[in-house]
Amino acid sequence: MTMLKSLPYHPYKISKLKDPAYSAGYLTEIFEEEEGDLELKIMRKAMRDVFEALGEPNMSADDAKLHLEKLDALLSGEGSATIYALASWLNVLGLKLTVAVDAGETGEEEDSASVAELAEVGNV
Repeated sequence: MTMLKSLPYHPYKISKLKDPAYSAGYLTEIFEEEEGDLELKIMRKAMRDVFEALGEPNMSADDAKLHLEKLDALLSGEGSATIYALASWLNVLGLKLTVAVDAGETGEEEDSASVAELAEVGNV
């Protein structure tokens, strides 16, 4: 009898995150997961995974290290400057922050756009 081998999850997840639309949807889901009570550890891990997929292959080791240090610094910051720093950090990966209308628990979005479409992935 042959046992099926399972694939390690992390390499699979990184391979999926190489698609910018998938990464945008993934981060959107992470940010919306806890309805405003997002754990910093979960957000940091998700953003590092997206960086591993989209940023790291396109940067030198030194640039990658600096970019991750910048992420850690901006996630420990407070105030409105943090959101601009986060937007800039994501922009290097070819992603951008957007705002979408939340129809609430009872309503549906007028346009049933996918999470990836709402994330408006693109190089800016």
